[in-house]
Amino acid sequence: MTKIRDIGEFGLIERITRKSKDKNDVLVGIGDDAAVVKPGKHLQVLTTDCLVEEDHFTRRWFTPLQIGMKAIEINVSDVAAMGAVPRYVLVSLGLPKNLDVKFVDEMYRGMRKVCDKYDIDIIGGNMTHSTQIFISITLLGEVEKKNLTLRSGAKPGDLIFISGYVGNGRAGLRLFQENVKGFNEVKKRYLEPKAKLKHALKIAPFVNSMIDVSDGLAGDIGHICEQSNCGAVIYKDKIPIKIEIREVARILDENEYDYALFGGEDFELVYTVSQDMVDKIDGFLIGEITKDKAVKIFSDDKKQQIKNHGYDHFINSIYV
Repeated sequence: MTKIRDIGEFGLIERITRKSKDKNDVLVGIGDDAAVVKPGKHLQVLTTDCLVEEDHFTRRWFTPLQIGMKAIEINVSDVAAMGAVPRYVLVSLGLPKNLDVKFVDEMYRGMRKVCDKYDIDIIGGNMTHSTQIFISITLLGEVEKKNLTLRSGAKPGDLIFISGYVGNGRAGLRLFQENVKGFNEVKKRYLEPKAKLKHALKIAPFVNSMIDVSDGLAGDIGHICEQSNCGAVIYKDKIPIKIEIREVARILDENEYDYALFGGEDFELVYTVSQDMVDKIDGFLIGEITKDKAVKIFSDDKKQQIKNHGYDHFINSIYV
């Protein structure tokens, strides 16, 4: 019998996708950052994500406020990657019976803080008991059809851009895992990730495809290539990595490019742009889309295929 661990997260997604049949009003179903339906004038974008204690967060490092903030931010990031504006959110919780009520109060305060920032309404949800904290978020957004950005729109010759620096997600995690003192800003960015909604809405009319960096730069560019039936070359020396991230890697005797390419949880945006639209957008140029279907890295005048495609929930475990 095949086990989930044998095929991994993305193998399981592909298996589910094969057996899914979308209704007429579902324009994009399983396989992108969010679903897209068309019930009225605007397209509705729906996404869902869950956070499980000791997988996506741990009470050893995160405050309840930060847990609530992260739960909303990472879903806003998915909606942003579609070029959409977040509108409504449903929150479902699994909570231990012996958890302090104040903990839940603070967690919701974190959620409301982020919702207020993006003008999102919490409109419902569900609650049940659990042996550990489980948070499931469903977020609904809206987008005009002309501004909808999918993973499937990349074209050979497109240039690949990223909205900001990468590697912080993994670096922050490693600092906590190894109990390294200092680097407070790196740790804070890990504990309190921010969606790049404003940037996404600005560039959405001009890009061909877009994704948020949640599984690692290499893996998420790989997702664009899979959906667009193409390949990519990433320029290693163009990957934006902050000096303090390089210092964390040096102290831990690790590779900062591994942090950026395979670490995940940076929640920056990666997008592909036709060369005649480059002057309409901003960001860091990090590569180009190619006809062949491999994701390669260019360094020292050589191209090498990337086989590691980032974080997989059924293969990787970050807290144990």
